[in-house]
Amino acid sequence: MGVNLQSDIIEIRRALLGMGALVEQRVNAVVDALIQRDLAAAEAVRTGDDEIDAMEVAIEAQCMRLLALAHPVATDLRFVLAVIRISGELERIGDLARGIAKRIVKLEHGDAIELPPVLTDLAFGSRTMLSDVLSGLTNEDARLCRQVRRSDQRIDEMHKLVHGWAREEMPQSGAAAIEVLSIAQRFERIADLAAHVADDVIFLIEGRVVRHQPD
Repeated sequence: MGVNLQSDIIEIRRALLGMGALVEQRVNAVVDALIQRDLAAAEAVRTGDDEIDAMEVAIEAQCMRLLALAHPVATDLRFVLAVIRISGELERIGDLARGIAKRIVKLEHGDAIELPPVLTDLAFGSRTMLSDVLSGLTNEDARLCRQVRRSDQRIDEMHKLVHGWAREEMPQSGAAAIEVLSIAQRFERIADLAAHVADDVIFLIEGRVVRHQPD
């Protein structure tokens, strides 16, 4: 089968945005499950990861085919390289959402514990970073992506506050506090990956490598 570079790029872009939308749905669902203590919603996220995995594999295969047959250069090459990275990062975010769902299920089956308010803030902040970076990807908005990169510092600060809460809570409710800490670590990692996607989108738009550089 021949290659129509621009047509294939449009198709890959469509597939990547579809994958992003599905990952965002899963993160939204797991945040809601945490806040509402909704066991059924958490179970649904915990068992529904195969579609995202298949999408990543399909996108990577499309990109490799373009690299092999179309030999893209300049902007088109940047697009393919960025898509490979972004699809992998989105797949990992989906995995983290599943991991959070597993911990919510464990939490609900264990001793009752009041969640620290900062955990809610952390969950909402991570979700917002993901939503913003996907908007930046859709609209090729480098300014919004730079805003996402700056937001990561605030997420790190909230993660540290959850650690402090866990240290104080551990003597009274050790197992539950560990699950809360595990949930916080995964939300913090979602935010990190959203920031990485922001780096990739900036590379796609501007051709500049900003990863590991200050804002």
